[in-house]
Amino acid sequence: MPDSPSVPAVEMTDLTQRFGTSLAVDRLSLTVPAGMFYGIVGPNGAGKTTTLTAVCGLRQPTSGRIRIAGHDLATDREAALAQLGVMMDGLSLPERLTATEVLRYSAGLRGLDDGWRTRAADLLEILGLDAVPRTLIVEYSTGMRKKINLALALLHRPRVLVLDEPFEAIDPVSAHSIEHVLRQYVEGGGTVVLSSHIMDFVERNCRRVAVVAGGRVLVEGTVEDVAAGTTLNRRFVELVGADPVRALEWLA
Repeated sequence: MPDSPSVPAVEMTDLTQRFGTSLAVDRLSLTVPAGMFYGIVGPNGAGKTTTLTAVCGLRQPTSGRIRIAGHDLATDREAALAQLGVMMDGLSLPERLTATEVLRYSAGLRGLDDGWRTRAADLLEILGLDAVPRTLIVEYSTGMRKKINLALALLHRPRVLVLDEPFEAIDPVSAHSIEHVLRQYVEGGGTVVLSSHIMDFVERNCRRVAVVAGGRVLVEGTVEDVAAGTTLNRRFVELVGADPVRALEWLA
């Protein structure tokens, strides 16, 4: 039964994504239990964003199966996507609207009841966007866009949040606010699936993590098991490999 807490939040089975002759994701399989922070980490070009884009239904994978809260994304797409909140770079926003107007527009599209107004006000306050109520989205900084995208992702109270590099280009104060919101969401039973290069955040918040490289899962497990007695950052470098950095004589 899709609403059972024992049903995984996200299941990816043999997920494969090709772009011509390039293999971006190679038979990747992951299961994300419900009600937790789950991190996906890897070097640039590892296939993280491609994988999350497929999970969000924004790209049809070459092959493989994706289930969201028990709903098959291919055969029960509407029900699967209804469980999701998405925060990814590149998603367009109505540039000539304010934050409140964008949230009202989203609520109307989703057919939400009037409860959205309280949720919108709370989100704008905790994310610091209520301080600029008349500012149009077109005038937003990168960090402000991240925050309004998070508010949009949470407005309909989804069961699963998918976040791609949520702290990229975010100042420490904004990052603190976003982290606080995400913790509340998980404590309330939600599931966060995120990719990030910020190992400190992943180590501090995620219960499980998958290290991905070359479109494949190198290792998956609890953060403690994956870190294997060292820091997650050091273990990550060991797993994905790091080319030696030669000395530059002209810098000496």
